[in-house]
Amino acid sequence: MKLEHTSLQIIEFGDDPSDKFHCLIDLRISPNGINIEKMRLTDPRNIDHQFRDAGCILMLTGDEVTELISRGDLEYGKLHQSLFNLAIREGTIK
Repeated sequence: MKLEHTSLQIIEFGDDPSDKFHCLIDLRISPNGINIEKMRLTDPRNIDHQFRDAGCILMLTGDEVTELISRGDLEYGKLHQSLFNLAIREGTIK
């Protein structure tokens, strides 16, 4: 997979950083990103499965992103590329 096959989508369910999700999306599965309105209709018990089916490769809360930036594992100015590189390092994508 290449960087251009992915997109960064930020999804907010509230005002708290833990309610803000940074999602690395596989554009080959969801060329327009994840349809949040459709996801809101999903049974909450199946939400992780629905995100995977919608092409979500990696999903981190705002708190997790802040922590990874402070540790130097992500770069704020290049968040999309940093998340892509993190997914490669973690073996989530090849």
